[in-house]
Amino acid sequence: MGGRAKNVLITGASGGIGRAMAAAFAEKSYGVAMVCHSHPERARDLAEKTGAAVFSCDVSREEEVERLFAAAEEAFGFIDVLVNNAGISWRGLFTDMSLAEWERVFAVNTRGVFLCTRRALPPMIRRKRGCIINVSSMWGQQGASCEAAYSASKAAVIGLTQALAQEEGPSGIRVNCICPGVIDTPMNGILSPADITALAQDTPLGRIGTPEEVAHAALFLAENEFVTGQALGINGGFLLR
Repeated sequence: MGGRAKNVLITGASGGIGRAMAAAFAEKSYGVAMVCHSHPERARDLAEKTGAAVFSCDVSREEEVERLFAAAEEAFGFIDVLVNNAGISWRGLFTDMSLAEWERVFAVNTRGVFLCTRRALPPMIRRKRGCIINVSSMWGQQGASCEAAYSASKAAVIGLTQALAQEEGPSGIRVNCICPGVIDTPMNGILSPADITALAQDTPLGRIGTPEEVAHAALFLAENEFVTGQALGINGGFLLR
C-alpha cells in the first residue's frame, strides 16, 4: 500500500453509492478499504480492478467494528478518511412497524455511525488530522411518509455530524455529511417505474441522481480542507419544492 498519499475506509461498499465511492477514491490513488456485510461479491470484482481491499463487518456490532479497524490498520496503516455509508431502510406505516424493526434501522444507520466514528477518531486525534464523511439522506432533512424510522435515523446522523464538527475541529478533524436525494441504487429498486417518474418530475432538474454524483461529493468533502459541519444535499433541488 506504500506510495499512496491517503487511505479511505468505506462502509456499505457493496451498494450502489458505496461502490461508486470506492471507484472514485481509487481513481484518485487513495488506498481503499471496502467494507461489506452482505453481497461481498459486489465489492470483490471492483477490488480486483482497483486494488482495493475487501473487509466484512456488521457495523452495528461493536466487536466486529473493532476487528474491522484492527485489520484495516494492519493493511493500510492510518485511515485518513472514514465514510459511514452503510444503511438500511424500512418502508411502511409507522403503526405497522415492530420495535425490533425500528431498532434494527437505528442499529445500522445510527449506532453503526457511532461505533465506526468512535473507533476511527483516536488515531486521527493523535495525528491531528482526519476526515469523517457521514451519509445521511434528504429524508433526514425533511421526513418522508412511510419512512419514519429511516428519516429519524438519518436526522440523528446530521445532528451527530454537526456536533462532532465542533468537538473535533480543534484537533484538525473535519466531519461532514452527504444527504442524497433519489439516487439510482438497488435500495430504490423496489420503487415502480411510475414512482421513479413521479419523483423525477418533482425534482427541479427533472431526473434522479446517479451514485457517481454522490461519490464526487464525497471526494470534494475529503479533499477540501476548509469545509466542516456541513450537510451537503445531492438531490437535484428536490427539497426546494
